[in-house]
Amino acid sequence: MQVDTILQKLIQFDTTNPPGNEKACIEFIRNLLQEAGLESQIYAKDENRPNLVCRIRGAGQAPPILVYGHVDVVTTKDQHWTHPPFEGKIADGFLWGRGALDMKGGVAMMIAAMIKLKEEEVMPAGDVIFLALSDEEAFGEYGANYMVAEHPEVFNGVKYALGEFGGFNITLSGKRFYPIQVAEKQSCQIKITAQGPGGHGSSIVQGNAMGKLGDVLTKLSNARLPFHETAPVRQMIEQMAAAFSFPMNLGIKMLLIPMLSGFLLKQLGGVGNAFLPMFHNTVNATIVRGGEKINVVPSEVAVWLDGRMLPGFESDMFIEEIKALVSQEGVRVEVSKYDPGPSTIDMGLFDHLAGILKTLDPDGVPVSYLLAAVTDGRILARLGIQFYGFIPMKLPEGFEFFSLAHAADERIPVEALSFGVEGIYQALKTYKG
Repeated sequence: MQVDTILQKLIQFDTTNPPGNEKACIEFIRNLLQEAGLESQIYAKDENRPNLVCRIRGAGQAPPILVYGHVDVVTTKDQHWTHPPFEGKIADGFLWGRGALDMKGGVAMMIAAMIKLKEEEVMPAGDVIFLALSDEEAFGEYGANYMVAEHPEVFNGVKYALGEFGGFNITLSGKRFYPIQVAEKQSCQIKITAQGPGGHGSSIVQGNAMGKLGDVLTKLSNARLPFHETAPVRQMIEQMAAAFSFPMNLGIKMLLIPMLSGFLLKQLGGVGNAFLPMFHNTVNATIVRGGEKINVVPSEVAVWLDGRMLPGFESDMFIEEIKALVSQEGVRVEVSKYDPGPSTIDMGLFDHLAGILKTLDPDGVPVSYLLAAVTDGRILARLGIQFYGFIPMKLPEGFEFFSLAHAADERIPVEALSFGVEGIYQALKTYKG
């Protein structure tokens, strides 16, 4: 079965999370692998939300390597699509559907690469483990968290893992750069509570909780948390600058100057928007609660914030940045949930992956990359596994990956799928540990 057909089939399973219901999709993957002569095992906290493990035995000359991806997807509610989101239609050179980019497309590439290893009777240096996960879009309780906590033996000896996001190109001033994710932000959910005088809805209640919360939301919307330079981002900027001559190389390096960074990134358009969160902790209001009756001014209201912290930060440091922005009497800022990420980076596999991309696209420039979101990689890191975002795709100029993932009309160029299969296949075939 061709990789585009595999992806069409995966998209046709509605695995919107919640509730997920990934069972039928995982069973399809298991049957597909079995037809190719590959056995797999199922691990499940909930039988309707299983995870699949498939292993190709290696020569024992290197540690096992893991390739992993999730089959659940985010909602399509209230989105208007050109083609139905669970049809998997191919049109205009693209395969359309929810999960085409995040991340059933990557899973389809991994499946095809595993089957190719089997068909060509490749004996890799170390075991190759393929892991199809449920529940990534809701923080992995039934997926990565369950596997790491309850079945750590699956990962014995694994040093490196390949998953989302990275390996696809962005174009800047005519040059194709291939960011390889080596780190990601940390998730830190914040609750802000505003308190003030309550009263009857017909009275004048100044300094009330709603007004204070309005001030908080306005400041959060209009301001930006402080600039911070991290090692993976500095390395990325230096690698990108080295690909240009003067004066472009100088302009790229100036992105590391706090007073100039925001302005310069704005000039880069979509690429700059994608890079901006790499230099700042970010926070966005997503849930507001308060008030129960139309004629009662509430004395307490609250907002929950989706916070993303740069590597190396602790939650108390993050809280202090937010307090410095919104602090006022009657406003309390506290951590609701903190999901820490790894504090160190092992770059030992970077050159290998960069070499694969250079072979596939000799004009491309691989660079290290810090993802502004979070993935299952942070959970695998608890076992000492260094994860890399490596889902290779050669994308046409102007195609903005992050603008389409989770959005209406999510789609992937059909040609990018075969590019990705070959990239993952070669990375696994030539892996030496």
